[in-house]
Amino acid sequence: MTTSDQILEGQMLDETVWLECSDFCATLQIERRWVVELVDSGLLEPRGENPDAWRFPASALARVRSTARLVNDLGVNLAGVAVILDLLEERRQLLARLRQLERAFEE
Repeated sequence: MTTSDQILEGQMLDETVWLECSDFCATLQIERRWVVELVDSGLLEPRGENPDAWRFPASALARVRSTARLVNDLGVNLAGVAVILDLLEERRQLLARLRQLERAFEE
C-alpha cells in the first residue's frame, strides 16, 4: 500500500476521555520526563498525586502538540509557551463571543 492509499482512522476525544500518563506519553511519542516538566511549569494539570497516578484529559493532547511545535520549531521556552497558549485561548473565547453577539444583532 502506498502512502496515498493509507486510510486514517481516529476516535473523537473529549473532556470525558482521560489517559493514564503512560498512554498519554505513548500517544504523543514523548518521554515521561518532558510531561513532568510541563506539569511543573503549569502547562498541564493532571489528576492524581504523582506521575504514576497522573491522568490527563484527551483534550490536553492538542495542547502538548502545540507546545512541542512552539518549543521545537520556534525555540520558545516553557514560560513563553504558557503565555502564548493562554493568549490563543483568550482569542478563541473572544471570537466565539463576537460571533454570538453578531448573531444576536442580526436577529
